[in-house]
Amino acid sequence: MAHGIGGSRRTTELLLLCAGAIPVLLLYSMYVMNTGAQLSLETLAVPIGLIVAFVAAHIAERILAPGADPAILPIVFVLSGIGITFVTRLAPEDAMGQVIWLFVSVAAMVGVLAFVPNLDRLAEYKFTLGITGVALLLLPALIGTEIYGSKLWIRIGGFSFQPGEIAKVLIVLFLAAYLSENREVLAASSRKVGPFKLPRLRMLTPMLVMWGMCLLVVIFERDLGSAALFFTMFVVMLYAATGRLGYVFVSLGLLAVGAFVCYQLFNHVRVRFQIWLDPFADPSNTGLQIVQSLYSIADGGLSGAGIGKGMPTLIPVVKSDFIFSAIAEEMGLLGGAAVLLLFMLLAVRGLTMAARAKSDMSAFTAVGLVASLSFQAFLIVGGVTRLLPLTGVTLPFMSQGGSSLLSSFIAVALLLRAGDEGTGRAALPDGNGTSMSAPVAVPGVTGAQPVVQGRHARASFGLGTEEGGVLGRVALGNRLTLLVTFFALLFAALIANLTYIQVIKASYYQELPNNNHTIARSAYVQRGAILTSDGVTLAESLKQADGTYVRTYPQGSLAAHTVGYLSTQYGATGVEASMNDSLTGHADHSNWASTLYALAGVSQPGNSVVLTLDSRIQQAAEEALQGHVGAIVVLDPSTGAVLAKASSPTYSYNDISNILQNGDSNGELLDRSTGALYTPGSTFKVVTLAAALDGGKFTLDSSVSAPASMDIGGAAVTNMNGEDFGETTLEEAFAHSANTAYGQVATQVGAEDLVRYARAFGYGTSLGQDFSSAASLMPDPSEMTEWETAWAGAGQPVGQHASPAGPQTTVMQNAVVAAAIANGGVVMSPHVVDHVLSPEGVTVSTTQAKSLGQAISSSTADQIKQAMLEVVQSGTGMAAQVRGARVAGKTGTAEAGGHVNSSFIGFAPYDSPTLAISVYLEGTDSDSVSGMAAQLAGQVLSKSLNAQASGSEQ
Repeated sequence: MAHGIGGSRRTTELLLLCAGAIPVLLLYSMYVMNTGAQLSLETLAVPIGLIVAFVAAHIAERILAPGADPAILPIVFVLSGIGITFVTRLAPEDAMGQVIWLFVSVAAMVGVLAFVPNLDRLAEYKFTLGITGVALLLLPALIGTEIYGSKLWIRIGGFSFQPGEIAKVLIVLFLAAYLSENREVLAASSRKVGPFKLPRLRMLTPMLVMWGMCLLVVIFERDLGSAALFFTMFVVMLYAATGRLGYVFVSLGLLAVGAFVCYQLFNHVRVRFQIWLDPFADPSNTGLQIVQSLYSIADGGLSGAGIGKGMPTLIPVVKSDFIFSAIAEEMGLLGGAAVLLLFMLLAVRGLTMAARAKSDMSAFTAVGLVASLSFQAFLIVGGVTRLLPLTGVTLPFMSQGGSSLLSSFIAVALLLRAGDEGTGRAALPDGNGTSMSAPVAVPGVTGAQPVVQGRHARASFGLGTEEGGVLGRVALGNRLTLLVTFFALLFAALIANLTYIQVIKASYYQELPNNNHTIARSAYVQRGAILTSDGVTLAESLKQADGTYVRTYPQGSLAAHTVGYLSTQYGATGVEASMNDSLTGHADHSNWASTLYALAGVSQPGNSVVLTLDSRIQQAAEEALQGHVGAIVVLDPSTGAVLAKASSPTYSYNDISNILQNGDSNGELLDRSTGALYTPGSTFKVVTLAAALDGGKFTLDSSVSAPASMDIGGAAVTNMNGEDFGETTLEEAFAHSANTAYGQVATQVGAEDLVRYARAFGYGTSLGQDFSSAASLMPDPSEMTEWETAWAGAGQPVGQHASPAGPQTTVMQNAVVAAAIANGGVVMSPHVVDHVLSPEGVTVSTTQAKSLGQAISSSTADQIKQAMLEVVQSGTGMAAQVRGARVAGKTGTAEAGGHVNSSFIGFAPYDSPTLAISVYLEGTDSDSVSGMAAQLAGQVLSKSLNAQASGSEQ
């Protein structure tokens, strides 16, 4: 009868192997065809060899384990076939080594079946197995080699392996033996606390030991994945053995405590969690792997990009840790879900075997191995899909790596052995617990007696508990049913999350500006050019011999921060990112033909983007900044068009990769015109004066006292260089930048109105219609003291409270303030894109000027213009004078980090302003910039006015 059942199972297994050979051969054939090779016995040698190896294993199983589960081997065969296909596709140089390891692992599986005829025999060596397993687990902490941040490998010459992989199997065997001997004691030893039964303290010792070992792995080997895997595996086995939820609750508590302590004390743990919470905070460095994984998975869609046609190789270490991301991209949701269903089926069949097992040793071994393989798959797939923090474990049977393959196949052999010893689902074991031998005296236990079932002992002691005899078998079966549900829900969650990424969220990821996959896919599309308003080409795509296009920058790094960079590895910035759809032709709906092409996905040349920048003004701004650290912005006051936006230091497009790989230590990538917040110094007095005049509390002729120092709000406010201006008018105090005068003005205006007028000019807003900028800051007026209000009116942030100290400004914000004064008090939203041209030269879209509101009345603006003119003609801004034109402006100085920064805002020509400018220079040890901003502003305005004059003549 047993032979008949075994023969039937083996026949079913053979049929399933034949069925599994179809997708394995088909998948590998698709890979071969994509490489351009012909299908032949030689090119298909790997899958054919794999089929032969598993058929040989099947024949050996007929002899060594005829009663084993018929589904396990076919499931492992299909997973291994998919895995070797993708390892070969992703890392051809490692393919032969992986194939060898795969065949060695299949041979090891057969060897284990041959040398382990009975799992209960292994229980006799439980302490040897346990000690060896723990030693292998912790060995890398002592002599291991660190790779990719984790210390898991032992390297001997050119050979390396992970002893922790073998340790998993040994520790499972030890725990199975320990629990089979002690499960009734563990189950019975509890005390009731309210509605809960909690284990006694002395019975928690094994759990505490395992918890401590896992912490050691996290701390010294930096391996979150193995620690989580071992602890979860132990808890699942403990629950299966005892049925006590108290152990689970205590375990969850220990896990929470361990996670909190490690997060607080160890940076590598904290970084992993931070990456999980927001990988896009640093997508080019710490978040690179998970961000690239999400991009790859999102590109897979429902049916995938096709084997060899995706871009998973952009993911670092894709062949091992992220192989599932490659599978999801190239096989799509259908293929990825199929792989997860295979792992789910493996868990279900394994737990079914545990329910059928003759002995506790076999049952708990099956539970532990299923928990190990299934939860390992859950951890890595959950990590690469951002359902869980990334742990770095491998995907069983599929990831590149010999140690992982070997341990996984050994686990399969032990699972097959456990299944071979099964009794059948409906039949009870021989000697079902009702036949007992003579009592055996055991110290401390009354009525202890062995319970024998067939050839195997079901438990060491009969304690008369619900875990003994037939009742124990029924209770174990019920718990295993719950575990089947638990693991099914885990994989269902993975499939749901995969569906969310590949269907619901896919377009979001694909449209992100730094999605380098989108950029790489457009390599065969002629990306549109980026031009200045005066017709100079800043970026264009040139066709190469292989049909792809390469981005070039004819003017070098001119306007680099505005144009941005384009990288297949790091994504895009600037206009290259914000206008990506137009530049790649995706958004061309200028005529019906282009619209149809766009909807059909037919590649079309991209649109060209014409910027508001004037190349001559931009060049003048960048030349002025050479050798300095700072930024210059030039605007058209009436429209908000950005005529120049320069930041120094800048970068060369050829150096982008080096800078991003090694860190931007010099700040070349920071656009200081929009991304840096500075102390505005006395340039903020324009806002203070606007609030004072527009509110009707002052006029330009109002008399104010401007001593060198005075007490306001209980602390000193001082003038620059200790200058004493005595009794003066508000206009003269503005021209000579008297802090004490404007400190008094600010306190009389009041914090509420001062902040309100600052916000009217754009403070607190991320300025820019088509670019992003940091929001300039002002404090919460309710938190501002009188002394802070005084210094804020003079442009110095000094407060300490919940809201940020202010004012803090961007160079762009200062330019917007100057432009608003020149524009009669109307604040215009700045923009850098003027219009978009189709490949045929037709204007597709034009940016319309947009007002942010009337900050002050036109009459107030006229008075401030007059005061600003006085600053340049006879005050602190005389260095900004331009021959042949009247310039109005305001200077500013600010102390920061032990250095003095210099700033200037202004506009020209005075009577009919066409230019508004903001200059900010950072003082350094080698560059004293005191008063220099006004000088540079004069240089830039002079060249800009000449450029505008020559342009109007043409």
